Amino acid sequence: MRSLARSLILNGRIITTRTRAKATKSYVEKLITKAKTINLSKTRTLAAGFGHDSVEKLLKNIVPALSDRKGGYTRVINLPVRKSDSSKMAIIEIIK
Repeated sequence: MRSLARSLILNGRIITTRTRAKATKSYVEKLITKAKTINLSKTRTLAAGFGHDSVEKLLKNIVPALSDRKGGYTRVINLPVRKSDSSKMAIIEIIK
């Protein structure tokens, strides 16, 4: 889950299965909510789990753009099934 969340923060949009997208959505939304009320302790906790580059992008680019929103920071868009194994696919992106 951590790697999907990190990729979403760094890229803004990823393609994955619907199940993983839905799970990542709740994980990232809680992460953004925590980052809105940030202090040094929370910054260090986030950096330990995600790496400094993703936390820096989260705090400098994403959180200021979403500061007026109360929730619903991400969106899941359904895609057709994957041909190789018929998995349901989806795009998850951060709303700006």
